[in-house]
Amino acid sequence: MGNALFYHLTRSPAESLLPVLIGKSLAAGWQVELRGTDPARMERLDLHLWQGDGFLPHGLAGGPHDARQPVLLTVAGQAAANGPACLMALDGSEVAPAECQALTRTCIIFDGGDAAATARARDQWRSLTGAGVEAEYWSEESGRWERKR
Repeated sequence: MGNALFYHLTRSPAESLLPVLIGKSLAAGWQVELRGTDPARMERLDLHLWQGDGFLPHGLAGGPHDARQPVLLTVAGQAAANGPACLMALDGSEVAPAECQALTRTCIIFDGGDAAATARARDQWRSLTGAGVEAEYWSEESGRWERKR
């Protein structure tokens, strides 16, 4: 059964954290689904991931080679045809407890400066932990990422 890691952004945008998390996931040998709620945002993330310092192979869902993508960018309702071991959920994307339990890891990334995003993350925490999913809370409040207990 997988676990859920909640990343509370307070100093930087998701665009700064995603390459780090994706890189670690790929190094672990995991396929990744990066799930958002807005197709336009996912298109911007697609461009951002191509323009970064390192090479992060990925693609937007809906292409002919979705199953071969190490990282597949999806929006709610799109299947992750690449068989991910890790799900990274942005912008309040829905993550069901059963889905989380079937994965190796789930990362829920939320903007601490957005009250609605924070409330949504709290609801997701309660839903997942209430279903028995082990969860961790990570914060960058100190200037570096730290696991909080």
